[in-house]
Amino acid sequence: MASFVVKPARLCCVVRTGGFKSLFSAYRTGNALNSSRSAVIQRHALSYATEGDKGPPKIYTKTGDKGFSSTFTGERRPKEDHIFEALGNTDELSSAIGLAREFCLDKGHTFTYQLDKIQCILQDVGSNIATPRSSARESHIKKTTFTAQPIADLENWIDTLTEELPPLTNFILPSGGKGSAALHLARTVCRRAERSVAPIVRSGEADPDVAKFLNRLSDYLFTAARYAAKKEGNEAKIYKRPE
Repeated sequence: MASFVVKPARLCCVVRTGGFKSLFSAYRTGNALNSSRSAVIQRHALSYATEGDKGPPKIYTKTGDKGFSSTFTGERRPKEDHIFEALGNTDELSSAIGLAREFCLDKGHTFTYQLDKIQCILQDVGSNIATPRSSARESHIKKTTFTAQPIADLENWIDTLTEELPPLTNFILPSGGKGSAALHLARTVCRRAERSVAPIVRSGEADPDVAKFLNRLSDYLFTAARYAAKKEGNEAKIYKRPE
């Protein structure tokens, strides 16, 4: 199910897993990263944000009842299409990060603002994936271009967190407290999202920086998980070969 919040000059939407049918927009905070700024809105859902509408908008449109959904370019594709598979994985990734963020907030971790920004950037990732270049017009591409700046920010965050961590000398298992374990779970979802996006990028249907961002994001989530465990004074479980 999709959810959205309408605010002045801003529209935020979480896309439905497997069904890009209502809204998909890039949510912007005042200090969001310098990626492309735009809100991507499906043509048939413009009424959701129209001023003067009476009554609350309906969450269902029934346009996907026959197993098809629309890309931002207007294509109707089966819901099992690789585009919607990648969108679903990206949405799941954002949800996993959101859960990890809640655990980290409970412990007072100072890096949670980074998780906020990452969730916003994942909206941009989804917008780019939902705009296949083979059917996109210049206006579509202009609204959904994904830049390399978020990748550089991830690398800076990784380097900063790593400075406070001991060298990694053993394989560690997902553990180290609820926040750490949840970040490890998000990391595995990120790897799945990356695998589903890779063929789309190779075919030229999405920006290469989308795949690079997801690749770097899994490294960040691994590092953040170790950092959370250390700050909480928790020991991560070390892999030992079963005897």
